[in-house]
Order: sequence, then structure tokens, then C-alpha cells
Amino acid sequence: MSIAEAVHSAEGTEPGVPLYQAEGLTRTYAQKGRTVTAVTGVDLAIMPGEFVTIQGPTGGGKSTLLQLLGALDRPSSGSLRFGGAELARASARELNRIRAEEIGFVFQGFNLIPTLTASENVNMALEPLSLGRAERESRVAAALAHVGLDDRGSHLPTELSGGQQQRVAIARAIVKRPRVLLADEPTGNLDESMRDEILTLLENLCAEGITMIVVTHDSAVARRATRRLRLANGRVQDITR
Repeated sequence: MSIAEAVHSAEGTEPGVPLYQAEGLTRTYAQKGRTVTAVTGVDLAIMPGEFVTIQGPTGGGKSTLLQLLGALDRPSSGSLRFGGAELARASARELNRIRAEEIGFVFQGFNLIPTLTASENVNMALEPLSLGRAERESRVAAALAHVGLDDRGSHLPTELSGGQQQRVAIARAIVKRPRVLLADEPTGNLDESMRDEILTLLENLCAEGITMIVVTHDSAVARRATRRLRLANGRVQDITR
């Protein structure tokens, strides 16, 4: 099964039904004797297959919102549904399953293990899944080919350019065949030409059916999205033109 086929056959991605549905989503923290509100009463729906960017000032709540969407954190109040799951009330076991199977993560710093080859780094994402060796090898090879690195599987990260390292990170994110890819400044460490290559790759993945949610400070990145959100002082505004 290809990545696109896996995405389109995933439960809860029927046309017209939001992949994410947030209502009154709020996240507060206790910090040095005071309460900090990172996300404030957010109402938001994200449909399957959308390419969404989130912009805003530093400290405006972007990373917190991404962590909530990635089931890495729980809201303090409000509702956040992902497919058929209410993330605010899901068990730790269910959240672990969702992260392992349905959500891919890409970071600015690549986060590759330097002592592992590209193939081994991608294979790490399959550790939580009950897959046989042949299936894992097939998925890893397919994911690397999907990002144009089928001839770089045996290379260490230090033997790859920045753009190639980010491609490995994307392959690691998609090898599990997720419904959504969450990216935090995925082009922040790349020059302009490499940035555009990675953006084209993300656009192609989105066209195949993977929902794309990208936090970025770069307006050139945001302009490539089909939907643009701005998050400031914990509140979301849709600025799509």
C-alpha cells in the first residue's frame, strides 16, 4: 500500500468531516507563581488534506498549539478532537498510539541520530509498530524513494547536506503513513533554494492526501499554503487571502 492509499483509507478522514476540531481550546501553565495562558479559547477546524501554516510572534503560543495538535500535551480546558478521538480525555495509551501511528513530526533541527544511517533513522519511527522486518525494510525504502533519497540510505547525517537531512527527517515522519504531518520551522535552517525544494516536497505530500500543518516565521513559506493562520496572544486569526 502506498502512502497516498494508506492516507485515503484511514478511518475518520471522510470528505466534509474535520480532521481536527477545536472548541474553546485553552492551555495555561503555572510559572513562577503566576498563571500563563499560552492558548486562549481557540475555535478551529482543519479539514483532511489542507495545507495550513501558523505564523505569529515569538511567545504567541504557536509551539503550544502544535504540541496540542500533536497529542504531546493536553488542553487545560475546551475540546480538541482528532478524527474520532477526543484528545483532552484520551488515555495515555491512546495518545501514544495516535502519535505512533497517525501523526508525523518534522523539526527545524532535523533531530537525526548522528551515529545511524539515513535508513536506520527512518526505521526508528517504526519501532512502536508491530511490523515484521521485511515490511519495515520495504516501508523505509519506499519512504526514502518518496523524498528522492533512495540512493542515500547508507549515508550518515554528516555525509548529507542540510536539505538532504531534512528529507530524511520527512521520510522518517511519513514512513508510518500518518494522516497529518506537523512541522515546526522545517525550512528554518535551509538556504532559499533548499527551502523551495522542501516546500515543493511538502506540497506534493499534501496533494497525495496528507494534511500539512506548518509553524513558520517565513512569509514565503506561508504564501505556499492553502490556508494561513496567525496566532498572537494565544488567539487564532485566519488571514488567508
